[in-house]
Amino acid sequence: MDYKKYINKTYEPFTIEVEKGRLRAFAGAIGEQDPIYSDESSAKAAGYASIPAPLTFAFSITMDAGQSFNALEDMGIQKTKAVHGEQGFKYFKAICAGDVVTGQQKITDIYEKKGGALLFIVMEISLSNQLNELVCELQSTIVVRNT
Repeated sequence: MDYKKYINKTYEPFTIEVEKGRLRAFAGAIGEQDPIYSDESSAKAAGYASIPAPLTFAFSITMDAGQSFNALEDMGIQKTKAVHGEQGFKYFKAICAGDVVTGQQKITDIYEKKGGALLFIVMEISLSNQLNELVCELQSTIVVRNT
């Protein structure tokens, strides 16, 4: 299949409201002990509008919005042949509880390695808050065992 035709495909925007309870649970799950991630008064004393999201939480926003498998489904690739290969984050402003985050996913590159045995799908997602301020750009790579 000619997967390269999917490069530059942009998906429909999605919107998620960031909730305090979800941030506290995420911080606990990753072992984050800093009180700014669980106590609103500590967060505000540190200069945040509310409880801030831990740095990797932006990826969870995309998962909560059902963005994880868009490309695989479009390309007819079985999920069992794919693994999450890499992710990166570029932050412009903190994401905090109460923010309403809108994002949009785009496939930016598709390439093969190992003589076509591995397919790499690179996606970027930009996230903006309710004030239309860019808060984060994510990059994610899915690796597919290509048979």
